[in-house]
Amino acid sequence: MADPLTDTLALTEAHCHVSRGFEAYGEWALRYPASHRLKFTATVEGTCWIDFDDLDVGRIAMEPGDVVLFDGRHEFVKGNSDSAPIGDAVEAFGAADGTIARFGDGAGSGRGPKVVGVGGHVSLNRTGEELLMRALPPVIHLRATDERAATFRWLLKRLAREAATSEPGASLAADDVAHLLFLEALRACLTEADALPAGWLRAIADERIAPALRLMHDQPGRAWQLEELARAAAMSRTTFAERFRSVAGVPPLTYLLNWRMRLAERALRDEDTPLAALAHSLGYTSDSAFSNAFKRVNGIAPRRYREAARHS
Repeated sequence: MADPLTDTLALTEAHCHVSRGFEAYGEWALRYPASHRLKFTATVEGTCWIDFDDLDVGRIAMEPGDVVLFDGRHEFVKGNSDSAPIGDAVEAFGAADGTIARFGDGAGSGRGPKVVGVGGHVSLNRTGEELLMRALPPVIHLRATDERAATFRWLLKRLAREAATSEPGASLAADDVAHLLFLEALRACLTEADALPAGWLRAIADERIAPALRLMHDQPGRAWQLEELARAAAMSRTTFAERFRSVAGVPPLTYLLNWRMRLAERALRDEDTPLAALAHSLGYTSDSAFSNAFKRVNGIAPRRYREAARHS
């Protein structure tokens, strides 16, 4: 049976990239610019805090093992002191030699409280930006005291080690560990699904509609009827439709249509499958029916979408 989370992440082409790790000594504070990318930051040793501009989330206190996942649309200040002058994070990291940036008023002597951290971003294709940015809240704080604490701590220690070493393959290993950390973060989000906005990620976490969701992902080209999907979820037609819309944000058959279009986009970008074969695989009886559906959702005909994707 299909795994909707795996399916969707494969469509997004999500890949984690680790930036330079850091060691901060004494009192310090740095301002980070908005990056407009899905980012994560983690504390491996010591404590610090994060203040996001223009977000009503309050100050986030980070303990060893904590991870913060955020959409990168807002500037923020990270530090451990309100009295320290706020420096520029881009300059602080850009001036560093080697794989670790060191800063703070005790950086030269190595004195004062020590904070070790690591971070990075998640690259996504256009489909991924639409799917993940809408499915996640602007900021997610994953605490070391949560259910997955042991896994987070192990991954963070390994990530910090790979980010700090010059051994062969270190950057590849760091990115792979970061990818696992990102997946664990999404799994942690699924355990707190009520805090997620309505969308595909919240739908995946809903055990009541999960059987129907897996069917649609397993056989996207089948002409599913609402009654069949409701029966798979052991609910009446009306109850299922209401439940699905409340957690996914769209009716079941609209979700199926959108999923088919995401699959079509990938095929048009990356494959040479003829339109007739692609239309048939997605449950359409003719090229014109598929083209009309694709244009209605994407605002462009599939042939033109393929040409534009190949050109770009």
